Amino acid sequence: MSTISAVDGLLAQMRVAAAAAGLSTPPVAGMSTAQPAKVDFTSVLKNALDGVAQAQEKSETLQKAFVMGDDKVSLSDTMIAMQKAGINFQAAVQVRSKVVQAYNDIMNMQV
Repeated sequence: MSTISAVDGLLAQMRVAAAAAGLSTPPVAGMSTAQPAKVDFTSVLKNALDGVAQAQEKSETLQKAFVMGDDKVSLSDTMIAMQKAGINFQAAVQVRSKVVQAYNDIMNMQV
C-alpha cells in the first residue's frame, strides 16, 4: 500500500506543478467534462525547470548589481531573490527524487 500512496503523492505534486505552470490538470475519474485538456508532461517539466533557471539568473543578476554598488538594488531584494532561487531549486530536486523513487517502486513491483 505504501507504493500506491507514494504514486498518489507524486501525482498530487505533479498536479500542483501543472497548476503552477498555468496548465489545466487532467480530470479526476468520475468527473465529467466536455473536453479534457491534455497536459504534456514534457512541457510541464520544461516550464518548471525554466522557472528555476530564471529565478537563479535573476538572483545572480541582483547579486552582481548589489556587489557593484548599484543604488537601485537593495540588499533585501537581493536576499529575497536568492531565497526564492534556493527554494525553487530545492523543490525541483525533491520532485526529481520523488519521480526516481516512484520509477524504482514501479520497476520493483511484482507482476
